[in-house]
Amino acid sequence: MGFRQRLTEIIEPAKTSSDVVSKVYDVLMLIAIFLGITPLMFKEQTPALVYIDQVSLFWFVLDYILRWITADIHTRYKGWKAFVIYPFTVNAILDILSILPSFINILNRALKLLRLTRLLKIVRLYRVVRYFEPLQIIVAVLRKEGSVLMAVMGLALFYIFATALIMFNVEFENELEGAEPMFNTIFDALYWAACTLTTVGYGDIYPVSTVGRFISMVSAIVGVAIIALPSGVITAGYMDELRLRREKKSNKENPTE
Repeated sequence: MGFRQRLTEIIEPAKTSSDVVSKVYDVLMLIAIFLGITPLMFKEQTPALVYIDQVSLFWFVLDYILRWITADIHTRYKGWKAFVIYPFTVNAILDILSILPSFINILNRALKLLRLTRLLKIVRLYRVVRYFEPLQIIVAVLRKEGSVLMAVMGLALFYIFATALIMFNVEFENELEGAEPMFNTIFDALYWAACTLTTVGYGDIYPVSTVGRFISMVSAIVGVAIIALPSGVITAGYMDELRLRREKKSNKENPTE
């Protein structure tokens, strides 16, 4: 096995439990990811937080370089084209966006680019998907069941719009005299419908008329059923994907003669 091939195996998530080096690299990258977002938990940037950010930056840059020099192995592109195209792939662009705030902070702390560049560090969380198998499974399920989930989302959006439209007009016609109007705009109605559908119920907007309250009850009951649909699809898909991955891992670790 060549050096770059082995390097690719190390920087990619460990395929088998026996690859200790790859597992250690995965753990170090997870630590770097969470260290990288630590400064976002504080308003003031102390020297200790700046040091933590720089340690995280080192690992991100190292990972980016290693992935670049092995692009012809772990991407679908081959030869010199892989090294030219890799910086423009989605993963590489997201990597650069996650690294950019730390570079800006090092080069010119006084500028800070409206301070909003700090939020780009949140992009680093997407890397967790690479090294955390449960999230990989969820992503795989979302891809496989995308059409079903989109249909459920369409149903939910239609239900939100329909109930919001009904409630907006019902409350407008049946507001109690002296009661403070709750649904002043259609956006208020959409906000209420979304909160009711998801059973959040903040309580800041609610119907005051008897008819409106009845519609709210029906909306809440139907909302529970609609919200349960994607939960069942994702749960079933997750168990199937988990079983398939376990079978593949078992076949790799115990190949048949």
